Amino acid sequence: MEEGQLMHGERPAGASGGKPRRRTRVRWMMIAAAAIGTAIAYIDRANLGVALPFIEDDLDLDPALKGVILSSFFWTYAVAQLPSGWLIDRLGARVMFAAAAAWWGIFTAAVAVARGFTSLLGLRMLLGLGEAPIMPSNTKVVSEWFPRHERAFASSVFNSGTEAGSALSLPICTILIGLFGWQWSFAATGLLGVLWAIGWFTFYRKPREHRLASAEEVAYIEDGNALVAEEDRAVEKALRWRDLLRYRTVWGMVLGYVCRASVVYFFVTWFPSYLVEARGMELLEVGIYGVIPGIASITMGWAGGWLGDLMVRRGVRLALARKVPLVVGMLGGSLIAFAAIAPGVGQAIALLAISYGFLGFAGGAVWSLPADVAPSARNVASLASLQNFGSQIGGIFSPLAVGVMVSATGGYVLPLLVIGAVTILGAAIYAFVIKVEPLPVS
Repeated sequence: MEEGQLMHGERPAGASGGKPRRRTRVRWMMIAAAAIGTAIAYIDRANLGVALPFIEDDLDLDPALKGVILSSFFWTYAVAQLPSGWLIDRLGARVMFAAAAAWWGIFTAAVAVARGFTSLLGLRMLLGLGEAPIMPSNTKVVSEWFPRHERAFASSVFNSGTEAGSALSLPICTILIGLFGWQWSFAATGLLGVLWAIGWFTFYRKPREHRLASAEEVAYIEDGNALVAEEDRAVEKALRWRDLLRYRTVWGMVLGYVCRASVVYFFVTWFPSYLVEARGMELLEVGIYGVIPGIASITMGWAGGWLGDLMVRRGVRLALARKVPLVVGMLGGSLIAFAAIAPGVGQAIALLAISYGFLGFAGGAVWSLPADVAPSARNVASLASLQNFGSQIGGIFSPLAVGVMVSATGGYVLPLLVIGAVTILGAAIYAFVIKVEPLPVS
């Protein structure tokens, strides 16, 4: 047993009686590391969207084929969500997150040697397999390391990695493309994933096993209703994986995320092409102005997480503390529709930034839901993977639909109007379908 690790059933020292010692904040180091890994994953995921306007001639891709390529990542990513959550609940976030990062890093770098539609399609599908465990792993980390009244902000921190990665992919990849060619943008960003995998596997442990976490911090985490594995606290009963689908709340989580993802993945996939084709931006302008929506989403995401946790600390019902950011965020996200008819570039960027910002505002609450409704620690990652499966359904159909509508209409007005309307549907689902309480175990 490692020094400082607690034995089964042992109460952390300092939790009651004796002279109190300083409470460490290792939990914030953990979620920061997870956010960095998530950002790297989204850089690797989004760099194809940045590179497409500059490689389409090399690989002979028309708008419809571009839509297929951008969508193909989500085919395998969606299917792999289901087993990845199950594996994370059993093998843990340390092993699964590290393995995922090494995998996605290798297949991102391999895009540098793609020679046409078929090879690019295959590599994107392999990338989708590797990135599937990301968000369920993040949710598992939050459930293990954070008490309930810090969970929304912690979730907003790791979720901000998605926006940070998407935003950073624009300047990073455009600089690499401009200086060295598009192949190097994939080789360099793929290496980042492999290096992070090594660091995560070395650093991450559960609270009771981590040398840097004081007994006071462990007690603070567990006393705040963090979900601890059954071998440490045998009071919870897990649901079988297939039984999760019997609950209305689970379906609401899935369908709500389908709607949110329809907008989010426009920014991940088609946004750079929109700036070039619809707004006439050059490469340098895309790298500069394209980061604005991502910055807005990160800032608003932290604000939404902070507000949700503040409401919980002030005694507001957990359901209301989660639904306010969810519904307000989704309704605000529908403002993307007005960017379709904005007369100028500045107005369009502002509206897109506001829309993406409101979607970020909902992010912390979205990713708090799996831990909030899980009846057991062994259901958290499985619920997160089911929810994220809904996200990937949106990721599959949104790029395809945008590609078809752009090809049919010659512009982006119709796609933006349609996905703006979808977010309103998502707000209704979060408001009226889900119940924010542990799923009953019969």
